[in-house]
Amino acid sequence: MDVLATRLQDDLGALGASFLIADYSSDVLARFSTARGGRTVMEWVSVRGTPQGQVLRTQRPTLHHGDEQVVVIAPVTARGEAIGVIEVAFPAADGSADAAPTGFSAAGYLDHLTAEISQAAHLFAYTVVLNRRYTDLFEWGRRSVPLELAAEIQRRLLPDSFTCESAQATIAGWLEPAASVAGDTFDYSFGRADLYLSLTDAMGHGLAAAILATLTVNGLRNVRREPDPRPRGLAAMADHVNTMMVKHSDLEQFVTGLLFHIDLPTGVVRAVNAGHIPFYLLRDDVVEEIGWPPDPAFGMFAGHVYTVRQLQLRPGDRLLFVTDGMVDRNAARIDLPAQLAANRRLHPRELVQHLARLVLDACGGALQDDATVMCLDWHQRSGLQRQVGSGADLDRASTPEE
Repeated sequence: MDVLATRLQDDLGALGASFLIADYSSDVLARFSTARGGRTVMEWVSVRGTPQGQVLRTQRPTLHHGDEQVVVIAPVTARGEAIGVIEVAFPAADGSADAAPTGFSAAGYLDHLTAEISQAAHLFAYTVVLNRRYTDLFEWGRRSVPLELAAEIQRRLLPDSFTCESAQATIAGWLEPAASVAGDTFDYSFGRADLYLSLTDAMGHGLAAAILATLTVNGLRNVRREPDPRPRGLAAMADHVNTMMVKHSDLEQFVTGLLFHIDLPTGVVRAVNAGHIPFYLLRDDVVEEIGWPPDPAFGMFAGHVYTVRQLQLRPGDRLLFVTDGMVDRNAARIDLPAQLAANRRLHPRELVQHLARLVLDACGGALQDDATVMCLDWHQRSGLQRQVGSGADLDRASTPEE
């Protein structure tokens, strides 16, 4: 961040710059600064009701005018992952006609600064993605509350990025852990012609559930990452995980799950339902519950042969997958199909966070079970052109409908 601030000062005359990291809760942003003695300190900025939060939500840069400074706030986003925002301050005089360079009006120069800062923020996002693996600073910024050991294990099972945009599809997931972690996970992986998705729910709570989830997720990744260039079928993946669960878990332990393979050139979906609840398809403003008869959960019966179902996606389709924490107990009062239809204009990243907040509110903030949701938008390189800026799809930006 110091290097970026120096470049912006040298190239554009900026007074200073700061980076605010989006917290796991999506409710606050963490601004780092250096106190006397070189100690790193953090300041929390609310997402709700602040210009920084507005930029994070809409993925559109904004100008904030003060008495002595003009601050450009721009999203730091890579492939749809809203990492945070940067703030870059300029002297307020830069908004005057006298301060604008030759060929610029005052308003035109501010537009120019905003465009330059937006591009810098986009490039900076890739620097963050590259370097966050080498330090805990980024993780500190994402945690407004401490994690228990089970939650720490659970977080490490999730993708590095909760959102990913590609030409064919946009994916977003979100997990709200229960007070005692219950073993939910989601995962995805793009290949040259394949996309794999999984949503799993390990029985039980706490460390035992986290260990079951670890077996399941790493079992799936182990098969997926085999050096054989021919992709393994879903039935083989399900069989591998089931065999491993039967071998390494107790008789009463099991994991439910949805496994998906999407053929990127054609949009053909192949799916395995291992004892999981149905998922939803939004097509042409109509929501359909896909309730295929489930096979047994992983770990219940050795040698079970899992059924592979098939679905053809069309450009514009949206799929929504949830764990039972999104529909059980007090969460049952939320009409998920209605919410899916009413908020069809939301970006998947915004939709999954919105649905998770609804569940939290319905449960008074005290979840008895993990609540996990995953959304996929299918583009298939056709249909409406997507408007992408600063690393995020800007087509879907609206206020959630309660």
